Amino acid sequence: MNAAALLDKSRVEIKLGDYGVAPATALADPGILPRVQEYRRRSSSRMQPLDRDDISRKVPAAEYHVSRKVDGEFAVLVFRDGQAFTINPGGTVRVGIPWVEEAARLLSDAHVKEALVAGELYVARDGGRPRVHDVAAITRQPQSPGDLGRLRFAVFDILSLDGDATERPFAATWKTIEKLFGKGHAVHPVEAKVTADVAAIEKLFEQWVERDGAEGLVVRNDTAGMFKIKPRHTLDAAVIGFTESLGDRQGMLHDMLLAVMRPEGTLQVLGRVGGGFGDDQRRSFLCDLKDMVVESEYAEVNADHVAYQMVQPEWVVEISCLDLISQTTRGGTVDRMVLDYRVNGSRQYNVVTRLPLASVISPQFIRRRDDKSVVPQDIRIAQLTDLVEVPGVDRDSRQMTLPAGELLRREVFTKELKGQTMVRKFLLWKTNKESSGDEFPAFVAHYTDFSPNRKDALAREVRVSSSRAQIEALFEGLRESNVKSGWQRYAGGAESVIAAGPGMKEAVATKEGLATADAAEPRSEPAVHESTLAPSVRKKRTTKKKSG
Repeated sequence: MNAAALLDKSRVEIKLGDYGVAPATALADPGILPRVQEYRRRSSSRMQPLDRDDISRKVPAAEYHVSRKVDGEFAVLVFRDGQAFTINPGGTVRVGIPWVEEAARLLSDAHVKEALVAGELYVARDGGRPRVHDVAAITRQPQSPGDLGRLRFAVFDILSLDGDATERPFAATWKTIEKLFGKGHAVHPVEAKVTADVAAIEKLFEQWVERDGAEGLVVRNDTAGMFKIKPRHTLDAAVIGFTESLGDRQGMLHDMLLAVMRPEGTLQVLGRVGGGFGDDQRRSFLCDLKDMVVESEYAEVNADHVAYQMVQPEWVVEISCLDLISQTTRGGTVDRMVLDYRVNGSRQYNVVTRLPLASVISPQFIRRRDDKSVVPQDIRIAQLTDLVEVPGVDRDSRQMTLPAGELLRREVFTKELKGQTMVRKFLLWKTNKESSGDEFPAFVAHYTDFSPNRKDALAREVRVSSSRAQIEALFEGLRESNVKSGWQRYAGGAESVIAAGPGMKEAVATKEGLATADAAEPRSEPAVHESTLAPSVRKKRTTKKKSG
């Protein structure tokens, strides 16, 4: 393949001068992007995140290559037959950057024909450490040639050189990096040192991170492994849900579901925290949170596949984390659900939409913040955007509401047993949200089983599908397996039942069983995948009937 054929220049969007961007589909070699994504995935899975205190406890004694972690954007330099450009895991190709031209000259002078070189794209600053925000601002729309001239590339690995993609000992790879780029200016080896012991790593952390303000360290040894060592960040977030522990720890809090607040006042799911609690806290927090439970359109399960009970957003907690990741290994955004908590009529969470945020790495609970409230200034989303690049944070999520769902079928059956009314309800929705993201299926079938004589009085099951025919079959299967002899179809006020919509108490449902089962229904199609609701999960998603 000749150099001219490697990139379709007609698909390059020029931003300034010779600088332009293109999609990965403009490359003649379709294998480049998968190789970049696989390298990113593999290196991320190998790297263990640690904090300052973990160095002496978790890093084995060995000789290490320690490099300064640069706050920029991961990218791969592609060089072939004199032509050079960069590509990131998201598939964005960039051409015409001054440092890329410098890299091409250095590689040509070394008689290299082909190379894939990994590094961090960053912006040189007169004072303070580089920030990934600066990279995004310049690469999206540079204002002058001077902006492009500030872009730098810190090389830290080689994927392949002249067709050789064999993994070598890193010491040999580093020697090659220094040989190829050691005399570079805008493209150069990442700042690094070889240490003889773990104590030397601690000294470099003190010097580079604590004193100079670097983002962190990358520590590697071919045998002992790779470590990313960073200072812990602290965040304040609202508690919006919780789960209870199972087995012999029942009666204790398992974890909390947290959210931060967007400028318009909506809550965006941040993640969960399950570490850092004492046993006394787990008992007392669980007791208090159970009294704060509210309804929610949104459903999420924890690592044990137990559904979170959503609570009034009143508590603010402080957590720490090792890192925030705002991109997937394929370069996509990390999307999280945005919720709107409404108090009108009945307290509940309504689904708004999914928007980019970040994944929280190794979160730990620190304390409750009784001095803070669930308001934008106390749990602001800017806590994250000060650390990582999150697109779209200034967009008003309420202006991006999802289409309303359509109730297709609703069937109710009752049965008398020992003077009590048992109720079984079956609902079928068309969500109209399947094009809004993977969070929503096209169709949802929902089954509610209210049996007052049972220990767990209220149980629910959910089925989802992208096929109308399949969801109809699932709906029929739920009904046939759960409605046997003795059950009577509830016909009184059926039209009113459908007109009222799910989640609204029906005037015709005067018996306690009917009213309770109806109140238990979700007020909209659940925003949850079938994959997150395994059969064992559905059994756990029960709510005891409260007296009175």
